[in-house]
Amino acid sequence: MTERLADIGLRIDGVRQLGAVVNAMRGIAAARAQQARGQLVAVDSYAATIAAAIGRALALIPSGHPGAVRRSTRPALVLFCAEQGFAGAFSERVLDAVGADLATSELFLIGTRGAGIAAERGIAAGWKSAMPSHSPGIPKLADRIADALYARIATGEIGRLDAVFSQWKAGHGTHVERRHLLPLDMTQFPRPPGDNSPLLNLEPAALLNELAAEYLHAQLCNAALHAFAAENEARMEAMASARSQIERQLAELQATERRIRQEEITAEIIELAAGETASRSGARHDPIA
Repeated sequence: MTERLADIGLRIDGVRQLGAVVNAMRGIAAARAQQARGQLVAVDSYAATIAAAIGRALALIPSGHPGAVRRSTRPALVLFCAEQGFAGAFSERVLDAVGADLATSELFLIGTRGAGIAAERGIAAGWKSAMPSHSPGIPKLADRIADALYARIATGEIGRLDAVFSQWKAGHGTHVERRHLLPLDMTQFPRPPGDNSPLLNLEPAALLNELAAEYLHAQLCNAALHAFAAENEARMEAMASARSQIERQLAELQATERRIRQEEITAEIIELAAGETASRSGARHDPIA
């Protein structure tokens, strides 16, 4: 019984150590999600500024100006999946949301864990990249995605681009969003009222192309930050569930430990009482010298 009690003590120590790891992972995920949400405010403000500039540049270009993206029969998808594990069905939901388009689209897949799940499903991505471990690295990721996109656009391989990513909202949880990125819908950029033409050092068409590239970069950063925050929110939920399970298991082990210790104490008391009884009985039957 003593050996069994020692084994349970070791198991309790192991469960407590696991709980400490789970708490640490949950704290890290919370900090990363909060940081990404803070950066989203800056990215959205930047995108709004670029959108206003595009609207002003469009006012200087005659209607019917050809778009910057060459038409193609093959669409492309940028899929933001999970980079690490312990995020539940995060990647599966993104892949399921795309459905049949996976077979007909050029895939740009972000996330090491998501790439592994896609491979298990027989889904081949033409371009893959890891998600940065910290959100300040996301602008560089957006640069790499844009470079890969422009290389394929230049050769006419793709002409349409959608981003598919998870978005977390307080009180509503996580949902998968699909956002059209290219070609840009110029009707979404309002023209400035009146005749307030800006002073330019570039041709309006060249300026518009530069602004469109900046706007695409901002949209890629926005989608990546949403995905980054949502993955860490999913990890927080998974760690919260794991913590609840650890607490239940720890409570069961501690109850078992108390029961076995009580049984051990009871057995010792019975043994001592039996020894005392035997000693007294022996003393009564001893002959008088």
